[in-house]
Amino acid sequence: MLGRLSGLFSTEEPITDGLWGELEEILVLGDVGMPTTVALVDRLRDQVRRDAIRSVPQARETLKREMISLLGHQVPWQADEKRLLTVVLVVGANGSGKTTSIAKMAHYYQQRGRRVMLCAADTFRAAAIDQLRIWGERVGAPVIAHQPGADAGAVVYDAIRASQSRGMDLLIIDTAGRLHTHYNLMQELAKVRRVVAKQVHRAPHETLLVLDATTGQNGLSQARHFRESVNVSGIVLAKLDGTAKGGVVFAIARELNLPIRFVCTGEGVEDLAEFDATTFVESLFL
Repeated sequence: MLGRLSGLFSTEEPITDGLWGELEEILVLGDVGMPTTVALVDRLRDQVRRDAIRSVPQARETLKREMISLLGHQVPWQADEKRLLTVVLVVGANGSGKTTSIAKMAHYYQQRGRRVMLCAADTFRAAAIDQLRIWGERVGAPVIAHQPGADAGAVVYDAIRASQSRGMDLLIIDTAGRLHTHYNLMQELAKVRRVVAKQVHRAPHETLLVLDATTGQNGLSQARHFRESVNVSGIVLAKLDGTAKGGVVFAIARELNLPIRFVCTGEGVEDLAEFDATTFVESLFL
């Protein structure tokens, strides 16, 4: 629905009261959410009034600036090169694109000179272990895995030890996909995080939540619960190559103050990009 922004602001007509109602509808249907939509439109109206803006094209540029400002200062996360081993914990719901996002991140950091190992701590599904192994072979990253049903904490422990003994400097851990409403599974995830913390100083150094860009406002609820359970520090927005425009990132930035680290725009290992607020907002008006 955010794709309608381009049409709404393409006219050369003067601003009318109808513009605000249409804009609110587009933003709400585009998964920005009602509280964030109201805040954004109010800010835009105030700015238009303050600067005596009369034309729709001028209002469009002001809206872009307000949207970029709402997303805040997004700083791409980079593994500390001075640290012997950096540990990244990746979490998310079933079907969010978590495992493929991990493969893309592994490739991304390998291209920047990092020695990457992957950990298959999703022990609930044999297919998940096989999937990570296949992706590991594709990108040339070793994968540490146990048998299906094994203790996830034990897999993580072994992966950390293997990373240290083989001279790896970046370990990316795949965890079992789970809904944020499953309390026991979220508690198990917290246990995995504690195992990591005991083995490596100040680890995990980044905990990334992979969100499916098509899930809409449910993504905000997921982000809130995962942050409370495992202290999520950043978002990877997956499946942004379809019709989804990822409007939920505005609500996440405003309500949770969580940075968007990466966006996935396709199925290939190269289809991962650092999130750039300006580029993202501009794309909404194309």
